[in-house]
Amino acid sequence: MRGLSVDIGYRDNNNPSLRIAVDIGGTFTDGVAVMGDQGRIWVGKTLTTPDDPGAAVSTVISDLLREVGETLGDQAPRLAEVVHGTTLVTNTLIERKGVPTALVTTTGMRDALDIGREWRYDLYDLDLQLPEPLIKEDKRIEVAERLSAGGEVLTPLEQEELDRVVREVKRLGVQSVAVSFLHSYLNDAHERAVAAYLAKELPDVAVSISSELASEIKEYERTSTVAASAYVKPLVADYLNQLQSRIDKAQPDVPLRIMVSSGGFTAADAAAQTPIFLLESGPAAGVLSAINTAANHGVDRLLAFDMGGTTAKACVVTDFKAPVAYSFECARVHRFKRGSGLPILIPSVDLIEIGAGGGSIAHVNRMGLLNVGPESAGSVPGPACYGLGGKDITITDADLMLGYLDSANFLGGKMTLRLDLMEEAMKNLAGQLNMSPTEVAWGVHDMVNENMASAARIHIAEKGHDPRDFTMVATGGAGPVHAVEVARKLRIPRVLATIAAGAGSCLGMLAAPARADRSWSQPTLLSDVDWAAVTERLASLREEAMQELSEAGAKAQDIEWLIGAEMRYYGQGDNVPISIPYSDLRDGGYERMLQAFEAQYIALSGHLVPGALPQVLTWRLTGQSHTSARRFQWGTSRSDTQAHRGQREIYLPLKGQFGTVDVYERYALPAGTRLTGPLILEERESTIVVPVAADVEILADLTVSITLKEFE
Repeated sequence: MRGLSVDIGYRDNNNPSLRIAVDIGGTFTDGVAVMGDQGRIWVGKTLTTPDDPGAAVSTVISDLLREVGETLGDQAPRLAEVVHGTTLVTNTLIERKGVPTALVTTTGMRDALDIGREWRYDLYDLDLQLPEPLIKEDKRIEVAERLSAGGEVLTPLEQEELDRVVREVKRLGVQSVAVSFLHSYLNDAHERAVAAYLAKELPDVAVSISSELASEIKEYERTSTVAASAYVKPLVADYLNQLQSRIDKAQPDVPLRIMVSSGGFTAADAAAQTPIFLLESGPAAGVLSAINTAANHGVDRLLAFDMGGTTAKACVVTDFKAPVAYSFECARVHRFKRGSGLPILIPSVDLIEIGAGGGSIAHVNRMGLLNVGPESAGSVPGPACYGLGGKDITITDADLMLGYLDSANFLGGKMTLRLDLMEEAMKNLAGQLNMSPTEVAWGVHDMVNENMASAARIHIAEKGHDPRDFTMVATGGAGPVHAVEVARKLRIPRVLATIAAGAGSCLGMLAAPARADRSWSQPTLLSDVDWAAVTERLASLREEAMQELSEAGAKAQDIEWLIGAEMRYYGQGDNVPISIPYSDLRDGGYERMLQAFEAQYIALSGHLVPGALPQVLTWRLTGQSHTSARRFQWGTSRSDTQAHRGQREIYLPLKGQFGTVDVYERYALPAGTRLTGPLILEERESTIVVPVAADVEILADLTVSITLKEFE
């Protein structure tokens, strides 16, 4: 096994600590408490509270602290830290519910958000819809300032312009301001001057500058990024302040750490200052959980599959390293069409949305055919079977009709699913389609699986891999329900479901490192790079990043530093990302960068370009604390029930009919147990459905290994 080391030791038995991770999903809010290096865990789950997301977080934290106290009594450790992932930023951008925001930009650049990239994401769609800018034209302020393409000042920023900006912001009555000047990635003096003056004159107005978020070329993308961050900044700051207050009520002086899209965590204050970095925090944590499981079992080629209540996402991982991309799209007009969303320049785990979630609604489209999503019932009103007012059939309802879920044992019996409401809603949909309810239920389930498999197949192929060489690791409440069928369609031979898979994102947060990223663009031929200047700037950024990491609780000696760059041959349009260990580049920097670039170029293209000149466009610096694979065990016994729960009729896809299978209580099965599918393994937070022939084994850390034997 390469990459991560396995760390299961308990370093300090006399001073155990308790950490809690909480993830807000579209339907459920999950939480996991872990005690010290023993990896003893307790899991909490409650319905998400959309009107006040922090309420569900508080409920989960309180429930977990109570469970730990009931288990350990006077020996219960003090809460040392809360790590949190949230969909607040994503949902706010999708729903366009941010605060009134203004944009301050260079004269002549006010229309950049409307012009965009001037290309169509669908050439043949005559009714093409482009994403609406978050900041309308009447809230954009032009400033007479100008830098050259080399960063020199052409038009100075005068005091009268600063005063005019303040007057305009007052007149607009906005709560937040985004500042994005031309070429500020080379010289941010003007952006910082505007930010400082606004902070002085209008202290109640939040200010965001593009050079602090994405000091990179691409004016439209950089402006879109700072606009999105400013649009949500006051909301995120208020939310984190309220959440910290709620945590203080449970136990004072507990630091709050926030998961970021790059697969690490940062301090709450840093997250509030740059909230756009939280955009993909939950899904990123799901990937880390999958990597952690794979590392414990020596699996270095995996497809992380995370399916929750609203969406399903996938990520291709090799050598135990989460791939990170530096551009991203959010709030797409068409969910699965690249180019239909708002571009965001942030480091983010490179995953894709491949399908719907358990709460996604099935409906009849305008052609009279069955379709699923993208609309979701969420937690309010929820699927029809929840009995909370939902009238529409969702994937969860279909799974219930197919026998994959137990109406009396959902969430370990804490929530009873309403079969009568599900059947009534299913009959209504079946009547519209002139199909039987069973046909509709299987149609919903199979359509979703096929869509996810198709999207994952393309994603894997784009990375240059064959799915048959991979192992799937399933997380999320709905992930283990659908994983085997998706893997079968992809011909992936093996599926792993980690302990507490239904709260997998939380386990990923508990295994996540502290991380900080910095970047700046300075297009230069590699042969013309000023290595002394680059080394000096990297050192300055490292010092700045280390301060952020320290606030997140990391120690300097535990940080691994990497130098990255976006490179290409001069004149090309696509960039090649490279990465090397941090060092002083004044000695051998050219040779090391060239070697890394050529190796990566050959890996991607198969050959070099004779006579072409390598060019660096953007420099990157990443600092990340050391990570070790974690092994988890239950804090309280979950094996105090009978292992064999009986039998149940479930739909068997390869037979096209219902059949009787054995149902087991997952955690009543000891390590080493071997079973043969088809079967059902139930746990409180999820259900593992094996509807085809397969070898099922409970591994030493209670991970379930499913080796498929039947593909057709």
